[in-house]
Amino acid sequence: MRPARILVLCTQNSCRSQMAEALIRNRYGSRVEVFSAGARPAEQVHPLAVRALAARGIEVQDLKPKSVDAFAGQSFDFVITTCDDARDSCPVFFGPHEKLHWGLEDPARAQGSPEEVMAVFSKTADLLEERIAALDETIEAINRSGD
Repeated sequence: MRPARILVLCTQNSCRSQMAEALIRNRYGSRVEVFSAGARPAEQVHPLAVRALAARGIEVQDLKPKSVDAFAGQSFDFVITTCDDARDSCPVFFGPHEKLHWGLEDPARAQGSPEEVMAVFSKTADLLEERIAALDETIEAINRSGD
């Protein structure tokens, strides 16, 4: 069995891409090697992203924003962008891979009461889970390929 290699990109690597990394890891476990990164990484993972994941029973103490430069020269099965900025400025990754664009609104820009803002983070996690579930068959095929 070969784990699928996935890189999730967003501008600051503090919300959407971090949530995607944690949700993918949670869903697929050792069947994937998943990483996230940003073109301009933030200082820390957004606290409400951490709360949205914790509400799903996912602990994320090991997540921290990383620069996309750390992954230069590596190959991936999927390179997923979660924002238009990352899609437009995404560096080229060589080797065979599928590019997926999951354009999602930045939950960090949500306004309203604390409950309303938290609801936006939860909705973003819901949307990510839907898109991740659509990868099931492809992940399984990669795992069986043994390449």
